[in-house]
Amino acid sequence: MLRSAFVVLAVLAFVLMPVARADTEEPRYTVVDKIGAIEVRQYAPRLAADVIVPGDEEDARSAGFRQLADYIFGNNTTRSKIAMTAPVAQERNERIDMTAPVAQTREAGGWRIRFFMPAKYTRETLPRPNNPAVQIVELPGETMAVLRFSNSRSAEAVAARTVELLRVVAASRWAANGAPVSWFYDPPWTLPFFRRNEVAVAVTAR
Repeated sequence: MLRSAFVVLAVLAFVLMPVARADTEEPRYTVVDKIGAIEVRQYAPRLAADVIVPGDEEDARSAGFRQLADYIFGNNTTRSKIAMTAPVAQERNERIDMTAPVAQTREAGGWRIRFFMPAKYTRETLPRPNNPAVQIVELPGETMAVLRFSNSRSAEAVAARTVELLRVVAASRWAANGAPVSWFYDPPWTLPFFRRNEVAVAVTAR
């Protein structure tokens, strides 16, 4: 009985997951190169909302998500709901970096968690957060090397994939130019083997 229920759940997830993702806006990019399983993507400039929170990697990710979700669900100057986009990003960095990608950066005793804003907004039209901890930032266009993976998105899994990404990039015609970042596209209840996770790093041509 349990096996049958699991099979049904897996089939439903397989059918519905592409539909859910198709309805979720992502930052625009163009694939400019491939290195095995790694895509090199050119991203256009974009707006993002971020917050810095203390805690370990996974706890900070959850805490930051809640604060940013509060902002897009209406805790802003116009009480407007802002569409959820993907991914949520996470970056480890010991220095303050206002151009990291939703994003997570370690700095000043905390992590930076970031949501990308829908492309229809400009700095002028985007509702301002009521929570002063939530900051709106403008990100320039950048070239990113990206490695996709599924299943676990634990700190250990992210670290292992990041090592793999940096190793492959180091042996290519591209050079890493910044701190690695992790991107998470799916809600927590997504079956692990259907999850879309990515690790990325800004690169420049050698």
